[in-house]
Amino acid sequence: MRSDSHAAANAAAFRDLRATGVGASPLRSCARARLVAACVSRHYPDAHVRPLKRPWLVLAIAVAVVALPAAASGALSSVSAAAANSATFQDSTGEDPASADITTITVSNDDAATITLRINTPNRPSFSQDMGVFVDIDSDANQATGDPQSFGADHLLAIIQGEAVLFRWDGSDYVLSATQASLSYSWAGGATVRINAADLNNTRKFSFAVQTVAGIAFDPVTGAPDCTNCHRDFAPTIGLYTYQLQVTKPTLVVKSLKPTPARPAAGKPFTLRLVAARSDTGAVVQNGRVTCAGRLGSARVKAQVQRVQGGAATCTWNLPATAKGKTFRGTVTVAFEGLKASQSYTGKVR
Repeated sequence: MRSDSHAAANAAAFRDLRATGVGASPLRSCARARLVAACVSRHYPDAHVRPLKRPWLVLAIAVAVVALPAAASGALSSVSAAAANSATFQDSTGEDPASADITTITVSNDDAATITLRINTPNRPSFSQDMGVFVDIDSDANQATGDPQSFGADHLLAIIQGEAVLFRWDGSDYVLSATQASLSYSWAGGATVRINAADLNNTRKFSFAVQTVAGIAFDPVTGAPDCTNCHRDFAPTIGLYTYQLQVTKPTLVVKSLKPTPARPAAGKPFTLRLVAARSDTGAVVQNGRVTCAGRLGSARVKAQVQRVQGGAATCTWNLPATAKGKTFRGTVTVAFEGLKASQSYTGKVR
C-alpha cells in the first residue's frame, strides 16, 4: 500500500497541472473525467489519491438508477412556447474516432425556462449500452462555488444505460438531486436533453462542459462497470461554455369569453366564463382571484358568483325583470400569481 505522502504528492501534482490549463494532456482529461476509473488507473497507480476518490460515483449510481423513482427519463410536461433563445457551441472533431465524437452543442430555452441541450454526435446515430454522457453544470456560473474539481459544477447530469439522472453538489460530494422532475432525454444522432431551470437552482446563466464515454462494459452479474476499453470526447477541450437564458415575462392570455345564455335575458341569471392561460406554458388558470363588474345602463349590477370554476373565471349576475331593452356591460378579470387577464362583454337584454 502506498504512503500518505506519496498520495499527497500525486494529488498536488494533479491539482497543479489542472490549474495550468494544459489542453490535451492525459491529466487534463482526467480532471474532466474523474468519474471514469480507467482514467485513474491509467495515469495514477494509486487510485486512492484524494482528488480522484469518487471515480465511479455516477457510473455506480447510474447502474442502479432504474430503481430510483426520482430518476426521470420520461416525457417532459408539454410546453407550447417556442424557443426564446438559442446558441450553438463548436467542438473540435476527430480526436478519437472510436469515441462518440461531439461536433456541436446547441443550447436553447423557451419562456417557461425549459433548457434544451442538443449534443450532436453524428458518428453515433443511436444510443448503445456501452455509452455514457456526462454534463458538468455550473448553475451559478461561478467557479468559486460548487465542485472545485469540476470548474465549480453545482450539478452533474448523466445519461447511462438508457437512463438520465441529475446529481447536485452538496459541498463535499454529489448526491441524487431531489428536484429533477423536468428531466428527460432522447437520442437521434446525439442526445437531446431537456430540463427546467427550476431543477438547476432557477439558473439564468450557467457554464457547462460535456463528456461522452464509449466502450463501457458492465459485469452481467454485479453490474459493475469496466472502462478498460473506454474512448472519450470532451467539449470544450479546455474550460467551459457559458449560456445566458433569455426569458420573456409571462402574461395571462384570454383564450375565450363565453356568455350563457348567448344573449342576456330580463329576470334571468346571466353568466360570463373567461378562459385564460399562461403565455409561457399554455397552462389554463385553474384558480385565482376573480373580479366581476356589471352595469345596466348607468346602474351597477352586483355579481352573485365570482370565482374560478372548471378552468374558467366565472361571473354570474341576476338581471332584474325590468332590464329588458337595456344594454348590459360586463367585465371579467382574473388574477393569478401576479398576472392578470380581463375581457368585457356588451349586449342588449332581451
